[in-house]
Amino acid sequence: MAETPNVDASNSDQLAMWDGGSGTFWTARADRFNEGMAGYHGTLVKAAGFQPDSRVLDVGCGSGQLTRDAARAAYDGSAVGVDLSKAQLELARALAIGEQLPNATFLQVDAQVHDFGEARFDIAVSRHGTMFFGDRRAAFSNIARAIKPGGRFVQLTWQPVDRNEGLTTFRTIAAGGKAVPPPPAEAPTPFSLSDPDRVRALMSEAGFVDIELTGLTVPMYYGSDVDDAYDFIADGFSYEKLDDDVRDSAIDALRADIAAHLTEEGVFYNAAHWLIEARRSPVR
Repeated sequence: MAETPNVDASNSDQLAMWDGGSGTFWTARADRFNEGMAGYHGTLVKAAGFQPDSRVLDVGCGSGQLTRDAARAAYDGSAVGVDLSKAQLELARALAIGEQLPNATFLQVDAQVHDFGEARFDIAVSRHGTMFFGDRRAAFSNIARAIKPGGRFVQLTWQPVDRNEGLTTFRTIAAGGKAVPPPPAEAPTPFSLSDPDRVRALMSEAGFVDIELTGLTVPMYYGSDVDDAYDFIADGFSYEKLDDDVRDSAIDALRADIAAHLTEEGVFYNAAHWLIEARRSPVR
């Protein structure tokens, strides 16, 4: 029986979620997530600027697309992907073997507390993997410690929920058409790093300098047709589990909205992300 990874108490709920139902959901839909992020992924990789001898840490790597791209570029270096989801990591390892990337390794650890060693990595990266820490200050400090002085940390995170058409729409429809308040800023949610001032403060306190946020707005892909997109969205937002008095109307409204966003290339909704770039201070 595999050992349960050591996690900080503030991340115990995240372990239960990502090593449970959420991990299972995203493992089964790894390709769909990569397709949805395709308009952003290349920009993130380019900003990372992997070199042939880079040593890379990928935080919250999921099924490992970014880790594998880093390993492919850093062919004389290495790429380590870390996540709490055992299922996603197993898929990541299998894909790395299939792509003949022996310099890609994957660990089930809590990046908030795991001892990566001092100044081990040239660069840390993350695609949607840094928003869920129970204590983001502690997590960023631990990641900073693992990066060489002057080394870089490049992340992709969501902008506020109201700038993301799809997520706002799906939440509103599930609530019976009522506006849904944004999640609390301190909570470990997809939007915990959506406030630029908060991001700069957190990263500065952790020892990062030259902190820059670049707004990116690229439509996100949700499926090839209405049925395909509906299956993905309804499952992700638990539409089938809604109360009986609202479920049928919510499902009808969701299908109609998806149909309104169907193009010749598939179903797309407008989305907005931050590309966050920073350096570990040369002086600690």
